[in-house]
Amino acid sequence: MSLAAATRDAVRERPFLYDALRAGVVNYTAAARTLDIKGEEEAIATALRRFAEELPADSPHDSDARVSMQGGLGRVESSDAESAIVLEVADTAFAEDAGSLTGIIASGALAPEALGEVLGRLRAADVSVDAAGVTDAALVVVVSRRAGPDVLRTVEAAVQK
Repeated sequence: MSLAAATRDAVRERPFLYDALRAGVVNYTAAARTLDIKGEEEAIATALRRFAEELPADSPHDSDARVSMQGGLGRVESSDAESAIVLEVADTAFAEDAGSLTGIIASGALAPEALGEVLGRLRAADVSVDAAGVTDAALVVVVSRRAGPDVLRTVEAAVQK
């Protein structure tokens, strides 16, 4: 495998570095030091620089959705749900009137990348997410009641263009 290919693979294993390269905010030499690639540091930095030049500009996803907040969600087994299910993955569901969690729900035209952006913003804000999911028409993020208002603003900023 060439040094350039190894560098690309190493970057793809680190989404934060990939995003930073797309945004143009990387110190290539410092980034080269962090990668576990056999080769000279300057050659790896050059490979990073060239890879960054090939990446598309950091364009946001194309989403436009209405965002609302719904309290009283709780975790239930999907087969036991007596209330309306807001989010379901495998045998676990989050349903209305089943607990004290809050669901932030975006409805409209959504790209799957919107969930990645939302989760990245919440990770940066140190917000714990209990569950999340997305389709082309809805995005749901389940969080603690206390985090609800802040997460609502975060989701609005991410999906209302």
